[in-house]
Amino acid sequence: MTKEQTLSMIKPDAVQRNLIGPIISLIEASNLVIKQMKMLQLSIEQAENFYRIHKDRDFYSKLIEYMTSGCVVVLALEGDNAIKVYRDLMGSTNPLEAKEGTIRRLYGTNITHNSVHGSDSLENAIIEIDFFFK
Repeated sequence: MTKEQTLSMIKPDAVQRNLIGPIISLIEASNLVIKQMKMLQLSIEQAENFYRIHKDRDFYSKLIEYMTSGCVVVLALEGDNAIKVYRDLMGSTNPLEAKEGTIRRLYGTNITHNSVHGSDSLENAIIEIDFFFK
């Protein structure tokens, strides 16, 4: 097994519904270790930079509005195969399609308000962790 780091972000909908603790409990139960953590409210500029890959997509402006609507909690996680472990724990982007017991199935309300974000590759994990924890 390969020790990796990945980024987790608890999104505004989950923070507003007091789900930080339950989500962190699920993360820790998956043998992922929190190496760094902080709460912040993304500025429009930060959100646009973080989600620039989606700039040409129809949902981009709504995504930026949502991601700047309240505080987020960002975590740098570490563990064996951390990216796959965390992506499996998050579940499908659409909470209705996510497997039972996943974060998005438990707490997500729709595709946008799906409670969490996680890095999708080792390359993006490095970029995303550096974005928040320089």
